[in-house]
Amino acid sequence: MRKWSRSKHLLWLLVLWLLPFVVQCQEVNDYDQIDNPSVLPLVTQLVYSRLSNLTSLLSQEIATHSTFCVKDPDADWNQAFNFSSDLSFLASCIKKTKGDVTRRLCTAAEVKFYLTNLLERSTSSNYLKPNKNCNLSSWFPGCEPGWACSVPSSQKVDLRNSKEIPSRTSNCQPCCEGFFCPHGITCMMPCPLGSYCPLAKLNKTTGVCEPYLYQLPPMQPNHSCGGANVWADVSSSSEMFCSAGSYCPTTTKTVPCSSGHYCRMGSTSEKRCFKLTSCNSNTATQNMHAYGIMLIAALSTLLLIIYNCSDQILTTKERRMAKSREAAARNARSTATARQRWKLAKDAAKKGATGLQAQLSRKFSRKNDETNLETVKILDQATTSSSTATISSVLLEDIDKESSGFKQTIHEILKEPDIEDNFNVKMETRTKNLPPKGKQPLHTHSQIFNYAYTELEKEKAQQQENKNLTFSGVIKMAINTEKRKRPLIEISFKDLTLTLKARNKPILRCVTGKIKPGRITAVMGPSGAGKTTFLSALAGKAFGCFASGSILINGRNESIHSFKKIIGFVPQDDVVHGNLTVEENLWFSAQCRLSADLSKPEKVLVLERVIEFLGLQSVRNSLVGTVEKRGISGGQRKRVNVGLEMVMEPSLLILDEPTSGLDSASSQLLLRALRREALEGVNICMVVHQPSYALFKMFDDLILLGKGGLTVYHGPSKKVEEYFSGLGIHIPERINPPDYFIDILEGIVKPGGSSGVRYKELPVRWMLYNGYPIPHDMQQSAEQYDTSVSMNSAIDSNSYDHDGKTFAGDLWHDVRNNVELQGEKIRLNFLKSKDLSNRRTPGIFKQYKYFLIRVGKQRLREASIQAIDYLILLLAGACLGTLTKASDQTFGAAGYTYTVIAVSLLCKIAALRSFSLDKLHYWRESDSGMSSLAYFLSKDTIDQFNTVIKPVVYLSMFYFFTNPRSSFADNYVVLLCLVYCVTGIAYALAILFEPGAAQLWSVLLPVVLTLIATQPKDSKILKGIANLCYSKWALQAFVVANAERYQGVWFITRCGSLMKSGYNLHYWNLCISILILMGVIGRAIAFFCMVTFQKK
Repeated sequence: MRKWSRSKHLLWLLVLWLLPFVVQCQEVNDYDQIDNPSVLPLVTQLVYSRLSNLTSLLSQEIATHSTFCVKDPDADWNQAFNFSSDLSFLASCIKKTKGDVTRRLCTAAEVKFYLTNLLERSTSSNYLKPNKNCNLSSWFPGCEPGWACSVPSSQKVDLRNSKEIPSRTSNCQPCCEGFFCPHGITCMMPCPLGSYCPLAKLNKTTGVCEPYLYQLPPMQPNHSCGGANVWADVSSSSEMFCSAGSYCPTTTKTVPCSSGHYCRMGSTSEKRCFKLTSCNSNTATQNMHAYGIMLIAALSTLLLIIYNCSDQILTTKERRMAKSREAAARNARSTATARQRWKLAKDAAKKGATGLQAQLSRKFSRKNDETNLETVKILDQATTSSSTATISSVLLEDIDKESSGFKQTIHEILKEPDIEDNFNVKMETRTKNLPPKGKQPLHTHSQIFNYAYTELEKEKAQQQENKNLTFSGVIKMAINTEKRKRPLIEISFKDLTLTLKARNKPILRCVTGKIKPGRITAVMGPSGAGKTTFLSALAGKAFGCFASGSILINGRNESIHSFKKIIGFVPQDDVVHGNLTVEENLWFSAQCRLSADLSKPEKVLVLERVIEFLGLQSVRNSLVGTVEKRGISGGQRKRVNVGLEMVMEPSLLILDEPTSGLDSASSQLLLRALRREALEGVNICMVVHQPSYALFKMFDDLILLGKGGLTVYHGPSKKVEEYFSGLGIHIPERINPPDYFIDILEGIVKPGGSSGVRYKELPVRWMLYNGYPIPHDMQQSAEQYDTSVSMNSAIDSNSYDHDGKTFAGDLWHDVRNNVELQGEKIRLNFLKSKDLSNRRTPGIFKQYKYFLIRVGKQRLREASIQAIDYLILLLAGACLGTLTKASDQTFGAAGYTYTVIAVSLLCKIAALRSFSLDKLHYWRESDSGMSSLAYFLSKDTIDQFNTVIKPVVYLSMFYFFTNPRSSFADNYVVLLCLVYCVTGIAYALAILFEPGAAQLWSVLLPVVLTLIATQPKDSKILKGIANLCYSKWALQAFVVANAERYQGVWFITRCGSLMKSGYNLHYWNLCISILILMGVIGRAIAFFCMVTFQKK
């Protein structure tokens, strides 16, 4: 019913279009001097002027009945029936019919009858239904194709009458040139512009009236070929269309296309070919392959310039920064060396001056003694000589002068302890380096690096001095307020127990203790002891477990997530960006996670300190590397993994097996760096596997877990041997204590000596040693050591009874646990804990800037992958453009269908890389408090470069090979929106599925959705599903943009094709808007899933 309604609209449209022409001709026979050459043009012009005046009156009616295939009624009318430039065919017809033309033109009822049959019949039939004039009992020559008859002169014709077909059976003759007379109806209608309607000529060999396809009626020797017989879609009446390679300025004249021009099928004029295109005479299209080649060459050059210049800029910038850094380091080292030399010289001067003073004091004291003795002897005499008295007085004055001179020298030396700072002043004056606090801020890289390396050298000197601190030096360190202090975090836990929900199996039991700031705590134990689970519980990341007991932060019951800005968690796997350098990885973490109040020089100082402490100076500008592309060594990669958390200056640092896979030297280097962090008050807790004895001695505290997650020992690492000795377990000589403890807990080695303690009893002995409650299932073994344990209460643990459950019960239990686990993760992702860290990190816009810079560098280093994507798109455009030619019947729908599939598939697979490969990095960064929105927007922003470039790459081949009538700009806009749409869908697929499944969906979706969109919509459900397919809107936009360029004689073809497909010329903007909206919705879904369904 809906299809018939649209058919009626099309029918009324054509009736209203043809009616003005026939209406205004009804009074032509009133003129008697039709054969007069001077009168005929005036009559013709008068008739046509009256016809044209009706255009404005009928525009509103045309627009009402042709909304789906007519965009501008006035424009379409002029392009189809505006004959003002040449009315010779009308004058010829008036003259040929001797003024009887008005009685031969179809009335509104006959036009309606013709078009109704045209829309209902099959495309292969050229016959109309029986009517008043042409039926089985009445068949006149005018009923034959190409012929028409006249209404009797006694009968008045009302051409506006759309209800009754007049009796038209007299004076039958061939149809006029420029008109067509359908088979089965006795009237004629004007041919539209773009058609060629000459009189037919009989081909005696075939018996066909050429150029049309009808034959003469049998047994009628006086009947001859007439004019055109049908105007329908191009597949049914292609012989009426002006042929390709020629143009028809009027409906009765055809002109071959000249050289340098091209003429498409149905053209009314020839079009000049573009420069650099080859256009021979009689050509239908211009060969624009040269433009495609030029476009792809220009695009390739532009991309090469962008990538090379950007890479060169980055390389030059890094080289300049490296030179500034090296110069600053040399300057700082030379200053430190000079300062050390001055200090040594000062100490030597002090020591020498002090010794010389003591020596002179002893010498002059002896002289004084001798003088006193002589004076005593002289006093025994009656008188003394004056000369002796004078010498004595002079000698005493000299002694006083010399003594005072040495005192003055020593006083000056002792009074200038800070004279070494003059070297800093000289260096700062020479390099214009000013401190960041209280004075002029630092701007240039040289100033920043000079400040950073100067501070590093000062810290090294201070560390050297700290080895020999006096009591006064310790007091001075304690009252020094200039150094920035980190907030302290102490974590205490009591009866911490974790039980798996799925199997009701405890994995951590009755763990009690605390980890303190400024100390390194090692967590050790055999496999399955719950070491990683213990760290996860402290970090608030234990999912799928029933938790009991308490965890206190600084003695208060606070959530650990409230301190996530100052907590660093180093995962066991090295989650580091392989396509960034060591310095870029660390600098990005420092920018996003350090306090926003810190100046850039202070952040650079933190970065340089971490690189220096971790021993990464030699590889700071080297790429970390990936599986496909080797970078730094495994030990260096592990240190970078730790450094990502160290650069944010954490107060609590949790490390999961940071020394696994490292040799002894690398492990010690890492531990020394962590030791420096601990000296600043950082609380460090780490899981280690059988460390060497030298490594073991660097730990402050030890948590030893046995199988089942029970505590065997928790205390200072120096007292662990003493504790086990008290149990009668002595470590054999030449055996590493950690190895021996692990072997005992694994049950591989039995405890030596006469202790009689089994490894399963060690957790009980620790509970008894500290007076902790004993679990019920362990009380029996505990009673042999202490009979009072039965009075203690503890948690009972029962394993999940699978034997008493059916298969359906087990399945339901597992499904419920999985749902609860996902619910816990979702609640955690949306949990907004109160921030108690007192650290204000950069906001979303700042982080967006940092993410944008990072992703941009990554894309530049993946230029080869981008080039392969562009090459594949280029080949796809060339292949599809060569194999699928633009069909005038469907307006290129076939080629556009393949385009939608190919571009969707290739762009989706390429877009998957944006999020599929970085899931682990995102989970780590989001857990640390970085903005998920900034991360997502930066990825999407950088991908917009591909969104803009890829349509140009594809169209540079496809468009110039198929050469459709729509403009390059129209095709580019549609393809741009299509790429934007499918990229958003690919984001959602990449986040929701694993890489393999996401690629499979990316291949299937374009094919399936396009098949649904192109199927006939027989039901509302199918139509509703098709409306949800992005491929339907993309294909409609392509076809509508192309169909709009088909005018004049193409009108019936355009309306019929659009009606069959269900498209609308007015929906181009709607299609573009829906594609953009689907792209936005896809991105919104992707972002929601990214922050909701995280797999920890």
